[in-house]
Amino acid sequence: MEWIESIQRAIQAMEDHLLEEAVKEAAARAALISPFYLERSFKMMTGFSMGEYIRCRRLYRAALDVIAGDEKIIDLALRYGYDTPESFTKAFTRFHGVSPLQLKKNQRKIRVFLPLQIHITIQGGNEMNFTIEKKPAFAVIGYERKFGFEHSYQEIPAFWDEISAGKVQPLMKKGKAETEEEKAILENHIGDYGVCVDDGIAEGAFCYFIAGEYQGGKIPEGMQLYEFPEMDWAVFPCQGPLPGALQSVNTKIFQEWLPNNPKYEIAVPANIEWYSPEGMPDADDYRSAIWIPVKKRK
Repeated sequence: MEWIESIQRAIQAMEDHLLEEAVKEAAARAALISPFYLERSFKMMTGFSMGEYIRCRRLYRAALDVIAGDEKIIDLALRYGYDTPESFTKAFTRFHGVSPLQLKKNQRKIRVFLPLQIHITIQGGNEMNFTIEKKPAFAVIGYERKFGFEHSYQEIPAFWDEISAGKVQPLMKKGKAETEEEKAILENHIGDYGVCVDDGIAEGAFCYFIAGEYQGGKIPEGMQLYEFPEMDWAVFPCQGPLPGALQSVNTKIFQEWLPNNPKYEIAVPANIEWYSPEGMPDADDYRSAIWIPVKKRK
């Protein structure tokens, strides 16, 4: 239950610092987990990204201020993090369905958005299938891009499509590598892994690699290398068509396995998606897996 308590502390910290610019950093400090895993677990457990949740809470609080007083729109806009009265009014109207002036006249139009309370239901007979495997130090090589948590679910699949259509498929049609980049794609099996890493690049963002295990040799321009030390990994196998099957396992990790696990905790802010080179990704028997770096609780 420690994981649940961490998320609840993060929610309380967001309430305490709701109008501050560094509200997410305050939440991560209170949760005592990395911003990377806080963002991922918060989304999985609540259905909201942290940015969405903070925005909704601010707009609800702003509505209470609209009803309670006669403050100018510009003052409310600045208080709740908007640069102009126009941008505040637009966001307010989109959220509540009415403008601040209209809400003042008809208070029943307010959209209520109260602080979340996290609860967990423990269900029997449905244990997750996983193994703990100690893996020696290894490196991955591939194409790197930075993503914000807010839109990563939409943008990462587009990134895969881009690399597949622009890099991998033309190489497969040719059947042979003619450049250093094409040689690296083949030799390192680029596309076996999707790697998420929080390297402190920016608040609310992380690095994502379309990668393979590095076999040595020259690192072509446009590719990056990332190294993992020797450590334990919780490996969650998956079978079924993508992306649904893998997303289902990922959700269960954050909603069931992490909250209920008394033995292991996250070791570093990263995780790996493994994709089998055999079979078709939309097939019912397609194999994939999620790797989570773990360490034993003290």
